[in-house]
Amino acid sequence: MDYDYIKVLPNKRLSDAEIKCLIRRSQQGDLEARNILIENNLRLVASVVKRFQHRGFDSDDLFQIGSIGLMKAIDGFDLSYNVRFSTYAVPKIVGEIKRYIRESSTIRVSRSLKELAQKAIQIQEQLTFDLGRTPTVQEVAEHLGVDREDIVVALDAIKPVHSLHQIIHENDGDPLLLEDQIAATQADPGEDTTIIIKRMMEKLEPEDQKFLMLRYFAEKSQTEVAKILGISQAQVSRIEKRIMLEMRKYY
Repeated sequence: MDYDYIKVLPNKRLSDAEIKCLIRRSQQGDLEARNILIENNLRLVASVVKRFQHRGFDSDDLFQIGSIGLMKAIDGFDLSYNVRFSTYAVPKIVGEIKRYIRESSTIRVSRSLKELAQKAIQIQEQLTFDLGRTPTVQEVAEHLGVDREDIVVALDAIKPVHSLHQIIHENDGDPLLLEDQIAATQADPGEDTTIIIKRMMEKLEPEDQKFLMLRYFAEKSQTEVAKILGISQAQVSRIEKRIMLEMRKYY
């Protein structure tokens, strides 16, 4: 987002008395008052978002998250506070953005993983042209000189931003696609579990992190993971139990 757009945001200044009157009305359920407050504080959100530029996050996303912080500030402001609303709101906006960044950064895709995924996609396109068909994961892996599971993990790790039609797994030599495998949104009931897993994963060994990426982020079944890793389903079950016990020490 180009933050020159801030020039076109509402520039009307409300007095402290007007703000508190609107907050009181908003907290009593007046949607018009709430919208006026939000509209007249978008510049405040934009100014906070500018602090977090150049961190690899989309500014539009941060602006939306900051706006949520603003709304929480409107709902939570105690009218008996002897402080300006902006003084109370800024930490709320900052806190909401930092929480989003913290939770999103726990499993940020490493540069090497991104590079591998990009190479895999390029090779897949090249082999599709050369072979006249979509190559299997194994063929892509052999071409790059890496393990098949590394290709699967790399492509799954970047799946929110690459094509739904990229290969992510094979079954009996036939390529499967990423289509319909997109992870649940934040509104999903399992979100809290996912966040916890993300926070704990960085404490685990790389191989265990790969395992959890397959099970909980690529949403592979134990049978699928067993095929990818070349082990039995019983071994997958034992590994999963061991990792869960390990993670309990950190939670």
